[in-house]
Amino acid sequence: MAEIARVAPSYGSVTYERLDREGSLQWPVPTTDHPGTPYLHKEKFTRGLGKFHPVEFQEAAELPDEEYPFILTTGRVMFQYHTGTMSRRSEKLEQEAPEPYVEIHPDDAARIGLNGAQRVRVSSRRGQIELAVRVTDRIRPGVVFIPFHYAEAAANVLTHTALDPVAKIPELKVCAVRVEPLP
Repeated sequence: MAEIARVAPSYGSVTYERLDREGSLQWPVPTTDHPGTPYLHKEKFTRGLGKFHPVEFQEAAELPDEEYPFILTTGRVMFQYHTGTMSRRSEKLEQEAPEPYVEIHPDDAARIGLNGAQRVRVSSRRGQIELAVRVTDRIRPGVVFIPFHYAEAAANVLTHTALDPVAKIPELKVCAVRVEPLP
């Protein structure tokens, strides 16, 4: 913590002793008597006004079609972290989120013959994975969600590397997929 404080002065007063004594502290905590900063930009932005840039909407590089009728989006779940190399070693976290799954809307599940207790194959133009299915109205019709934490059903096997035209990062969160029940 002392090294972090030397390199990043806004953490100057975060020490193990203070954390043990006071509990959590919210960054920045620049001095030993500073109480922490519950709202970073409450009174004003730290570097002046916020800077916004309007951008025109642009469709994803790959959209659903007859062969691949769903949009896949990938993301995180509360109980795992990134590729799970550390969090999946935790007995408690594995108890909470032990296996990969795909979420699908009830209308879509009915249309393709799922009952919520089956396993499915999710395929894209790049690959396929097999995993459990969760039928839920948390997801919109036409969209499926897969957490990316599970090596045994690696969601990024399905995604592609088309670059976002503004951010210049891979468009890993959107691609077209097919969902099929396994026998």
